[in-house]
Amino acid sequence: MFTIPKAFHGQTSVIQKNAIMSWLQLRPACQVILLGDDSGTAEIAGELGLLHLSNVQRSRYGTPLVNSMFTLAQQAAEYPLMCYINADIILLDDFLPVVQSVNKKPALIVGQRWDLDVSEQLDFQNKDWQRPLLQQLRQNGKLHGISGMDYFVYSQGVFFDIPRFAVGRTTWDTWLIYRAEKSGAAVIDATEVITAVHQNHDYNHDSGGATNVWKGPEAVTNRSLAGNGRHMLTP
Repeated sequence: MFTIPKAFHGQTSVIQKNAIMSWLQLRPACQVILLGDDSGTAEIAGELGLLHLSNVQRSRYGTPLVNSMFTLAQQAAEYPLMCYINADIILLDDFLPVVQSVNKKPALIVGQRWDLDVSEQLDFQNKDWQRPLLQQLRQNGKLHGISGMDYFVYSQGVFFDIPRFAVGRTTWDTWLIYRAEKSGAAVIDATEVITAVHQNHDYNHDSGGATNVWKGPEAVTNRSLAGNGRHMLTP
């Protein structure tokens, strides 16, 4: 499992620690790789005993590049099955059983996320930590639309020649599905069986805010790299 966190400041730190700690509860245990050099990433990796890869290539605007992330993670991976996941996604114990049940190879497993306000650090010392979270999700959670894909479980070799997409901008996730299908991989929508909890957040980490994420110059470049809509698929 690999991700590229934002700087560990304020509420973002709470969100990202919740996510990473949830992955570390999965059994059998998964290798977790943190990428990038934003503030606090190296420290969290050291504290939790995780592999940290700081040398991610960036765009001319300073944004990490998707192709560099995937290449570095694959080179360091201990297992043939990979998972890119955004650093604000909490996984529950329904995740690995679904992944292990897929016997099609090669394959890509994706799914929509559930959006939820999570304001506090979760108590992972409590073996029953998932119960109150699921109760909150039933009461206040909202299933995101088909654009809300925040994890990609795939067989090594499915993705190659990834364009220089800027992470955190639009389009590159739908390109991954396009590439997987074109490579002959089975694309599996696991929305109904994997509970991926997205912790709601603002866009203060980006100086241009949400507008820059969706309409800024790097968003325009991402769309161009994806064929301006021709090379994009949803599950």
